[in-house]
Formats: sequence, C-alpha cells, structure tokens
Amino acid sequence: MKKISRKKFLVKSSVALGASTLLLNGCKDEGQKNISAPNIITNKKYRWRMVTTWPPNFPVLGEVCNRFAETLKIMSNGRLELKVFGGGELVPPLESFEAVISGAAEMYNAASYYWAGKAPASQFFASIPFGMNAQQMHAWILNGGGYELWRELYGALDLVPFICGNTGVQMGGWFNKEINNSKDLRGLKMRIPGLGGKVLERAGGAAVLVSGGELYTSLERGVIDATEWIGPYHDYLLGLHKIAKYYYSPGWHEPGSILENVVNKKAFEKLPKDLQKMIEMASHAMGMWSFHEFEAKNNEYLQKIRKESTAELRLFPQEVLDVLKEKTKEVLDEITSKDSMSAKVYQSFQDFSNKVGNWSKYSEKAYYNRISSHQ
Repeated sequence: MKKISRKKFLVKSSVALGASTLLLNGCKDEGQKNISAPNIITNKKYRWRMVTTWPPNFPVLGEVCNRFAETLKIMSNGRLELKVFGGGELVPPLESFEAVISGAAEMYNAASYYWAGKAPASQFFASIPFGMNAQQMHAWILNGGGYELWRELYGALDLVPFICGNTGVQMGGWFNKEINNSKDLRGLKMRIPGLGGKVLERAGGAAVLVSGGELYTSLERGVIDATEWIGPYHDYLLGLHKIAKYYYSPGWHEPGSILENVVNKKAFEKLPKDLQKMIEMASHAMGMWSFHEFEAKNNEYLQKIRKESTAELRLFPQEVLDVLKEKTKEVLDEITSKDSMSAKVYQSFQDFSNKVGNWSKYSEKAYYNRISSHQ
C-alpha cells in the first residue's frame, strides 16, 4: 500500500472536510446555526512531560503523579498522556519551576514554598505556620478566593496552578537535642524549609537545606541537630526513628500543606476545553487521594515507631510554641511589607482564616474538646 505523508494526509483531509461542510451547509435549514470550531471533538493526541521535586515513585508524593498520569490517560481515552519524571531524571528537583516556565516540560508537581525566592507570595499557597489546616486551606482556595489570587500570581509567570494534594498537619520533627524552652532553639541546626525555616532563624536557630535522600546521614553524623519531613509514614520509611532521640509534635510550621500541579499556560491554552477540565478534575481527585493516604498510613506507622524505636514521643512546650508564633508574625509582617502581592494574598488568607476559625469553635474544636474530656 502506498504510504501517504502526514502533510499530504492533512491536506487531503482538509479538502474532504471542506467539501463535506459545503454539502452540509447546502442541506441545512435556514434557521439552523453553524457549530463553532471549539466544540468540534478531535482525536488529536497530546504527549506531555511532567517533572517533579520528589524522587521517582516516592510514596504518596511520587505515587500521586503516576496516578494522575494514568487517570488522565483513561479520562481522555488516550488523547492526553503524561510521562512522569522524578526529581533529577529530566531536570534537578528544584529546577522544575523554571523547566515548565521555559516549556522544557509541560507540567510539574511540587509544593509552592520551594519558589519563594522567585515569587514570594507563592509560599502562602502551601502552608503558613500556625495557619489553617487541610480542610480550611482547601476551602480558602476552592471557595474563598484563593484560586483567583493563585492564578493571578502564576498567570504573570505563564503558569496555571491546581491543587493536587495535602499532607495534613505534619509532625514537628526529629531531634537529637531536648527542647524544654525557647532558649533550646538557639543555635539549633534543623532541616526545615519555607516560612518555618525563616521563623526558626528568627528564634535563633539555623535552617539548613538538605534533600530528602540526605536526611538520614545528615542527622546521624550531626550535620544537623533536627529535621522535619512529613509524618510517621515517611519518617519511618526514611529510618529517622533509628537515629533520633525525640519525636516532637505538633507540626506548627506546616498545619495543612497544599501540593500543586502546575501547567505551562501556553500549552494549557492549546488544549481543547474538555482536556483542560480533565486536568483540573484529575488534579483535585488525586489531591483527595493523597490527603487520605497520608491519613490512613500515619497512625499505622506511628504505632510501628512507638514499638520499634527508643525515641521519645513528645509535645512541644507551650512556651516554645508561643515564641514561635510570635516570630511567625514578625516574619510575615516583614514579607508582606516588602511585596505587594504577598500582602494581598496574606490579607485574603487572614480574612478567610478568621471566618472559618470562628465556625471551627462550634464545630471541630467543640467536637474534639468534648471527646477528649471523656477519654
């Protein structure tokens, strides 16, 4: 059979489509309207690349990327396929942001506080120390104006963001130094990113940037005195319970950290509307899965840690939390005074937090306080 080149095929197809259109128009009733081009369903296939800040196939964080790609393939009947690259496979983890802006990849999955140096307001869409929990963060972004601000910020960088997960309230971290009061924070070398790291520094500590793969050896060798990661599930898999003396709670620094799927804006706008909607809905669906996977696994692995480790499970003293909260306000005041977009986003965050906080007094807080008083 004689092969037809792609170019000739498209030309012939266009001629045939034109002839068909003329024929259909000739048979059309006078009152009938033309079908607009955007509503025509095509079988055009899109092959995209997703880069991530997580190691390949990393539990939950990497898994959600793979599940997202598979979900999109099924939803689109193969019209949109993603090849997922873990951190370092295509670009270094913390270059994902630039890779998607430049078009080297169409999507990335990460946490927005990694980009604070490029867009200060971005970190407010991940988590704020002593801020809202997971359900409150989702409510703000989805129903309280957060998405509009997020898209305004990222839109200026030719990006389109979507929620794709939440860690829930994290643990406070693993320590080889006892924290009895705020003075014990002075000189403390801790792996802690984002706003939490800035707050620790304001309290006299030193925030150290260490990748997930280096946490164990850094803590074991005394390069750092403490580290936070996420929660019991991941902490156990990293083996942190084998080398630390104390496991502190709560995760004041990340009470409800949003994970993001971010798309190159030009690539997104080239997609048909139905595929655009699939990306949004699949991102939200994977966000639900990842949050509940954390919830399902963390207690199971907390119990394993308690059985297998000599590390002491402790709560931060209230005085320590009070000082960290005070330093958080100082850090936020400084950031918002220097960056107008950060001020705008944080104002929205605060307004919504005050409203939802008032409701939680009569819902979540009242419920748990009643339960705990009878246990």
